[in-house]
Amino acid sequence: MGLLKFRKTDIKRYVEKWSFRIGYRSIYEEAVLEIIDKVLREGDKAIAFYTKKFDGVNLEPKRFKLTDEEWERGIKSLEPQMKEVIDITANRLENYYKKTVYNSWFSYDEFGNLLGVKISPLKRILVYAPGGKAIYPSSVLMGAIPAKIAGVKEIMLTSPSKNGNISPAVLYAARKAGVTAVYRLGGVQAIAGFAFGTRNLPKVDKIVGPGNVYVATAKKILFGKVDIDMIAGPSEVFIIFDESADLNHVAFDMLSQLEHDEQALAIAVTFSGPEAKELEEILLREAKKSERWKIIEKSLRNSAIMIVDTPLDAVSIANQIAPEHLEICIKEPFWLLPYIENAGAVFLGNNTPEAVGDYMAGPNHILPTGGTARFFSPLGVEDFIKRTSVISFTREGLKSLGDKISYFARYEGLFAHAKSVETRLMKVENEDQEDFE
Repeated sequence: MGLLKFRKTDIKRYVEKWSFRIGYRSIYEEAVLEIIDKVLREGDKAIAFYTKKFDGVNLEPKRFKLTDEEWERGIKSLEPQMKEVIDITANRLENYYKKTVYNSWFSYDEFGNLLGVKISPLKRILVYAPGGKAIYPSSVLMGAIPAKIAGVKEIMLTSPSKNGNISPAVLYAARKAGVTAVYRLGGVQAIAGFAFGTRNLPKVDKIVGPGNVYVATAKKILFGKVDIDMIAGPSEVFIIFDESADLNHVAFDMLSQLEHDEQALAIAVTFSGPEAKELEEILLREAKKSERWKIIEKSLRNSAIMIVDTPLDAVSIANQIAPEHLEICIKEPFWLLPYIENAGAVFLGNNTPEAVGDYMAGPNHILPTGGTARFFSPLGVEDFIKRTSVISFTREGLKSLGDKISYFARYEGLFAHAKSVETRLMKVENEDQEDFE
């Protein structure tokens, strides 16, 4: 399995292939649309049908939602050490996101007109927590805490259940993050149910959180009916390293993404042929020892170790790939930061593995993937608020700008727009004339 790429033509071909990883069409769309349509037509009945078909769980609609007693009982079985870890992580996330709160603002222009923005939280959102290949209480914290800080009052959580039960760690994370209701549902049927609303599922304003390719496709299709965080794809990491980096560390940072999914992507770029070759040997050796080798064996086929001339050459490739995670493992990493244009999160220095961002650093691990870091950002408080423009004109303001507004409207052929201003101007002028007389 050759991972090394050092010829410029090979590197160019590889970068072109992986620079646009999320297509505008998905081979899964037809199957996903079938489920969505059935949920729209049949509601809870369809959700129960697909939950039994895909998850092997027979759920009556009245049991979609966990009772308070089930929630508390699940929490009690969690070991103290995991509770402590979740507590620390939740506190760090809250402290980070309190620094990012948005406020309404208002000001007056030169004519005395009031202009501003009113910030309002979304009313009800859904956090989706995967429950297939692994359990992710961290994703519950990452999805719910920014919503809590934003002021969202109703934070729903849904996660696929095993025999009707949800992981105690997920339940405890939900409690710490301010989740108000927990549902034991997953897959396309859950996404569609919360997007449309059913007798037993509330209609939400936004759906956030990672999921498999079917969940991601459902979110993409339903965007517009419901807001979403982003169009997510498989996990990915891009590592720029030099002789100061421990190659064992670089190898495990690559494996930390490759173990997620068969479609995951790991790219390492350096400036030395011998170091690149040694990294390849370490990576393949450690990959074969991994408990998740069957997954890694496939995701390695997507990956590469490249040799370029300079750090700026490496950054140029990173900006084209627009990776979810970008690690700068060189002796002096900070000078490269101004040159980085496209990345979900940047990890600077040899003491900053991507895993710290997955858990306790503070910033979110729900990040743009598939090259979408060119225009998407990490999940944050801003994703759970609405901005409403506020405008109040004075008489003087209308008199000063009204003629120009009317001219602009008539230029665009919108004559009623113009009349709506002109009739007010006439009234103001008449009132001014009466006052003068």
